[in-house]
Order: sequence, then structure tokens, then C-alpha cells
Amino acid sequence: MLRVSRRTIALTLSLVAGLTTTLSGAAAMSVRKDMTPPRPVSLCQPVAPGAGEQNASAQKILAEAEKHLGDQPHALPHVHTEGTLPHQGTRDESIAAEKDWPLMRQAALAWRLSADPRYLQQVNDYLAAWASTYQPDFNPIDETNLDGLIDAYVLASNGLHPETRDATRALLRKLGNGYIERIQQFHGQQLHEPRRGTTINNWQSHRVKLVTMVAAALGDTAMLNTARVLFQQQVADNILPDGSVIDFKERDALHYVVYDLQPLVQAALAAKPFDSGGDWLRHTAPGGASLGKALDWLQPYAEGQRSHQEFVHTSVKFDLDRARVGEAGYSGLWDPKTSSTLYWLAAQLDGRYLPVAQQLAPQPPAWIGACH
Repeated sequence: MLRVSRRTIALTLSLVAGLTTTLSGAAAMSVRKDMTPPRPVSLCQPVAPGAGEQNASAQKILAEAEKHLGDQPHALPHVHTEGTLPHQGTRDESIAAEKDWPLMRQAALAWRLSADPRYLQQVNDYLAAWASTYQPDFNPIDETNLDGLIDAYVLASNGLHPETRDATRALLRKLGNGYIERIQQFHGQQLHEPRRGTTINNWQSHRVKLVTMVAAALGDTAMLNTARVLFQQQVADNILPDGSVIDFKERDALHYVVYDLQPLVQAALAAKPFDSGGDWLRHTAPGGASLGKALDWLQPYAEGQRSHQEFVHTSVKFDLDRARVGEAGYSGLWDPKTSSTLYWLAAQLDGRYLPVAQQLAPQPPAWIGACH
């Protein structure tokens, strides 16, 4: 079986990054010329008005979106929740502001489902506010929930005001290129030693998700090729041959298995409509690891065949601090239902995960169910 050295991987990342810069610049010039970039490609295809019966998820999206039509954006230059306990620092303010991101996605779905221009205007206003205010910090835990903003852009891009569309694309490009640059930097620093810590744990899975979703939203083939390399490297670094992940070893918690795998599934979903290196779910690293094998490893716990006491042997003090202040999920038995979103997303990649998803939650989260 082919084995890839760290030096080869680093050189590949460097070459792909150069191609990303060149092609991204050409794409940006094209966008400025005609001001109408192509509509992003996505698996999410809500049922348009008159195109067929809308499911329960679509009806829920419309009902909830109507309740929030009068809401206003709460854009901040920065958000920070990582490593904080309740009410510490800017945590509360950041959590309140981040509620804008799924609300944008909900409004964008409502527009696609209803063609009601009020929802499109709301998406436009929210994207304009965040694109003109937010400055990425490149902390993937703080920024992982930007997937809601990215989804909103993908769903509504062809209806946005040109200036909002361009400003949002500029923010996304800054986000994607910034994460790539930082990943290349610490991969280069660890070229001759084992990668460790946040360069291979759940933090890296969230970086890979953001890069992939941005690349798909922009239709940037070069960036998507970079994302594929990063995804494959994370599978090799993070998932062990038996399907367990290093986060489970470090944290002794299935909570972090879910938190590690869900962004990788989202990355695979974003890449799926593109010809970007085959089936990401089944891609197998030289050591035998794959995302599919990791989902299979977790499945007996999700189905209730096995149980686990959470964080008993964690190596991270912050986990114990969260248990001490009573944060839910940081002690006691793991609740399988907390993996329901993960398996509903995985079921979009492979139908064999549908039974476990339905066992965990009879219906998918509305933002997933309304897409299909």
C-alpha cells in the first residue's frame, strides 16, 4: 500500500496552495468583471413552491422563520467561547451573536421553500452586517458555527444584492485562505516530528470543515483540492486503524468523538457534488483508517449496545472544570441522542446510517430534512 512521507505531504500542500493563490486570483478577477459568480453547487435542494409536497422539516423551517422575521443582526468583530466557562469573558455575548448564523440559514431555507422576498431580504441584511463587521481570528472552535453563515450564502447567493454577495465572498475567501496558511505553517514546523495536540485533534477537523465548505461555496477548485489533501491527512492523523479517534484517547469521552467526526462528515458532504478525489467517506489512509470506519466504531454506542462513563480519565483539566460547574454532558453516562445530528448527516452520504439516525431521532434536524 502506498505510504506518503510527511515531507511529500508538506510539498504537496505547498504546491496546491500556490495553485490556490493563482486560480483564486483569476476567479476573483472574473467575479469583478461580471459581478455574477456562478451559483454554488450543493446537495441541499429544498422543494421550491409548487414543485411538490414539502415535508415536515420544511414546514417547521417556515414556521420558525416567520417568528424571526423581525429580528435584527448582532454582528460582532470577534467571537470567543473556546476554553471559557459560563459567563466568563465575552462568552455570553458571543453565544448571543452566534445565534445569527443558524438564523441566516433558516431564513435562506425559508426563501428557497416559499420564494417570499422578506426572507431573502433578511438573509441579505444579516450577511451584509457580518461581512462588513467580522474579522476572523482563525480559532476553529470559536468559528466552527460559521457553517450556518456559509450555508446561508450558498442557498441565497443568486438573489443577494451584488455588493452583499461580493462582500460575503471576500469574507469567505479570507477565512478559507487564512486557515490554509495556518495549517501549512504548523505542518511545516512539525515536518520532522510527530504532529500532536490541536494540529491533529478535533480542532483540525473543524479547520478542515471550514476550508472545505468555503471552497465549495466559492466554487474554488484549487481550494477544494487543498481541502481534499487536508481531509485525507486528518483521517490519517486523527483516526486509528480500529476506527477510534485520538480525541477519545485524550479525553475519554464519546462527546469528543462526535465533536471530532461531525465536521469531517460535513466536509465530505460539501465536497460530494464536486469531482474532488472520490468518496471522502470511504477514503482509506495508508494505516487503514477511514471516516466510515470511525462512524462504525461509534455506532454500537449510539445504538445503546455499549455505554461509556464520560471524562473519567481525561487528560484535560478544562473538562473537569466544566463538570465541576455542572455543564451538561461532562460527567456521567454518555447520551447517545447527542449523536443524532452526526448520523443524520452521515445518512446523506450513505443510507446505511439511516436506521441508527432514525433510532436516535425519528426526524432529522429541520435544517437537514428541509434540504431533501
